[in-house]
Amino acid sequence: MRGDRFGLIGPNGAGKSTLIKLILGTLQADTGTIRLGTNLQVAYFDQMREQLDPERTLVETICPGSEWVETATGRKHVMSYLNDFLFPPQRANAPVKMLSGGERNRLLLARLFAQPANLLVLDEPTNDLDIESLELLEDTLQGYTGTLLLVSHDRAFLDNVVTQTLVAEGGGNWREYVGGYSDWLAQRPKAAAPSAKPVGAVTREKPKAKVSFKEQRELDTLPKEIEALEHEQQALVARLSSADYHKQGADAIKADRKRAADLERLLAAKFERWSALDQKIASGNG
Repeated sequence: MRGDRFGLIGPNGAGKSTLIKLILGTLQADTGTIRLGTNLQVAYFDQMREQLDPERTLVETICPGSEWVETATGRKHVMSYLNDFLFPPQRANAPVKMLSGGERNRLLLARLFAQPANLLVLDEPTNDLDIESLELLEDTLQGYTGTLLLVSHDRAFLDNVVTQTLVAEGGGNWREYVGGYSDWLAQRPKAAAPSAKPVGAVTREKPKAKVSFKEQRELDTLPKEIEALEHEQQALVARLSSADYHKQGADAIKADRKRAADLERLLAAKFERWSALDQKIASGNG
């Protein structure tokens, strides 16, 4: 159904990738029929791995000939969109060949979500991702409103992302379970345990903190933002207190007073947000 997030679980050779290809129509079924929904727009991550042109810039890679990205959730300026994937504005016009391996992975993710797809297919997406890119992918998927088909051996990734699992139980039989990998472990029939256990499954400890990746980034940058605002506030107070400040024009005085009030408001909001995020992490670690 629309909005479902399916994780495909099974040992190597069980046919997970084959099932994905059948669903996508890139492989024809020997028997039976496959009926696809109308207006299906598919984004397939595995197919994009080798599609980065090293000579193109990041902007050209994401939206050639435009400054706007049309995503599943709406229109966004390319600079803001790239920033969501940890690329600062000064890197936007750098060529792809200048990127590190981790940055290329993030660019692939940015390109993937720049497509207005309603069906997202990820076949072992975590294999080449560093921790930063993996957490970014998790966070982005949690906000994704379309349908997801995910093949992964990463147990924590499945737990964090999917709402249902489709498990290979031998003999070409697949069974649906509610929840992620841990939920399947609790629900599975005793006899299914040996045959359905993923080969080479990755065990990645789930973070205790209940903050998302973007929230953690926000928490990391808040001290510098607060410090910059405080420096601006100190400089503004010094200017307002100078002996000859009254010689400034009425417009300049009005603008300075408005900025002083804005700084008070901004600092209060930043401190409140910092405290809220800090408490969120503390409660998650408790």
